[in-house]
Amino acid sequence: MSTHQIRYEVSEHIATITLDRPEVMNAFGGTMREDLLARLEEAAADPDVRCVVITGAGKAFCAGGDVASMAELQARDDTTVLTTRMRAAANLISFLRVLPKPVIAAVNGAAAGAGMNLALACDLRYAAASAKFSEAFIRIGLVPDWGGHFLLTELVGPARALELIMSGDRIDAQEAERLGIVNACFDDADFAAEVRNKARMLAAAPAAAIAAIKQGVRRAMRGSLEDTLEYEQEAQRSVFLSADAREGMRAFLEKRAARFNQQS
Repeated sequence: MSTHQIRYEVSEHIATITLDRPEVMNAFGGTMREDLLARLEEAAADPDVRCVVITGAGKAFCAGGDVASMAELQARDDTTVLTTRMRAAANLISFLRVLPKPVIAAVNGAAAGAGMNLALACDLRYAAASAKFSEAFIRIGLVPDWGGHFLLTELVGPARALELIMSGDRIDAQEAERLGIVNACFDDADFAAEVRNKARMLAAAPAAAIAAIKQGVRRAMRGSLEDTLEYEQEAQRSVFLSADAREGMRAFLEKRAARFNQQS
């Protein structure tokens, strides 16, 4: 199914969500923020979906906010709509962090401003070789939103985050990989197939374990080793008797590939 400027498709247990406004490099406008959150909520609730991929139509991933629209608000001295949009973005980013299914950002082209931060909020990021990244807010006199201060600092540390945010410099996919902003970059010709293979791998993994791992890493980032050890005991007990854990151990002992995501 589709909603205005957001395409949503499910196949092979993978939900692909495409920002579909290529004429403006998929910049966020109108209700795109709310529509994207609605599609993520749909994917979270659908038991057939085991992995989510977010990408952009055309040659860009997402150029961020619609600057022409922002300029109109500025001309009217209107921060009311701005506040509404920022709350919608905050809700979206917060949901991405707690969504129990793995989310891949398939960065097929330019990711700037809010577009870069949307990618940073995903669990894994894969980039086409031609992709570019920029915390472009400073170039129009603004500061990052969509969680950019936190998300970039989490990945690259404060000194590098300050440099990238204060300069607004554009970096290529290879540099983004070197800095740990993306997990890997692939040649443009192979990009779609490579990302699909990554998504298939995640979709085939045991869903409950994947959800627990995602939560465990998030908790580890804000807690202590003792907190993590306690969480691991809780999480391990919760999956130990699951159908997937039973299948995984049987497959190991029988020296065959496991077939996960069976019914309990």
